[in-house]
Amino acid sequence: MVNETANATRGKIRLAVVSGTSGSGKSVALRTLEDLGFYCIDNLPANLLLALAEQALGAGEARYPRLAVGIDARTAGSDASELPRAFSHLAELGLPPFLLFLDARDDVLLKRFSETRRRHPLGCEGLSLSDAIVRERAILKPLRQIADIQIDTSELNVYQLRRRILDALGISAAGVSLLFESFAFKRGVPNEADFVFDARALPNPHWEPRLRPLSGRDAGVREFFEQRPEVGEFIDDVERFLKRWLPRFDPSERSYLTVAIGCTGGRHRSVYITERLQERFRQLGGEVLCFHRELA
Repeated sequence: MVNETANATRGKIRLAVVSGTSGSGKSVALRTLEDLGFYCIDNLPANLLLALAEQALGAGEARYPRLAVGIDARTAGSDASELPRAFSHLAELGLPPFLLFLDARDDVLLKRFSETRRRHPLGCEGLSLSDAIVRERAILKPLRQIADIQIDTSELNVYQLRRRILDALGISAAGVSLLFESFAFKRGVPNEADFVFDARALPNPHWEPRLRPLSGRDAGVREFFEQRPEVGEFIDDVERFLKRWLPRFDPSERSYLTVAIGCTGGRHRSVYITERLQERFRQLGGEVLCFHRELA
């Protein structure tokens, strides 16, 4: 669903607001906008949106040329009904927000929360997962009603959602997209994986008490791996394999490929290796994405 005014504003978007139900893909949407040069802030209290936009994007020495803000039921709360008024005020200031709203069917949201074992943001209110989803939709209804773009992500994977967002912004993505995805073997191999590499033979920071609560994105874990030559050798081997075989795929037949890196818990080894591979292949050009299933 696209409002008539959306087409005229796509190329001029300075302020994007991403909202929707938890588990519908808002994190993917924000990462997509970040890749497009937006400065992204997630879970911003709704009553701070106006002040932030004026300071970051206002006249004079604007701090950021483009800003994207994630707002969900936790941050909207009782302010959700006031957000349309704030949007109107921003439009009067010459900063009309572009509102992207994501949602998915109840059965899909229930499955996603079950697979990731994450707690729903409204679960702290003592609600069951099903009731929390219903409550969240009610809170966010004022935003959904004024959204420029609404996307149902029920049948979309990470690639397809990203491409839908790019289309909504009037940006085309050419060639084969490459996704590096980390995962935990104990929770199953991603169904969409084209290549799967097993990192469980590598040293595991999980057994270091100070590193256990961290992830492969954190400095301490990175230092742990950088001091172990076999980790670098593993990454080099995977890189050589992919550089040899990825060119064999015909872009006319495949628009995207998923390379899954797994370890036991999906937090340390697989995350670190996925991040490093993404960095290396981004230097070669093309669309290269990164997704950490167990951290999402």
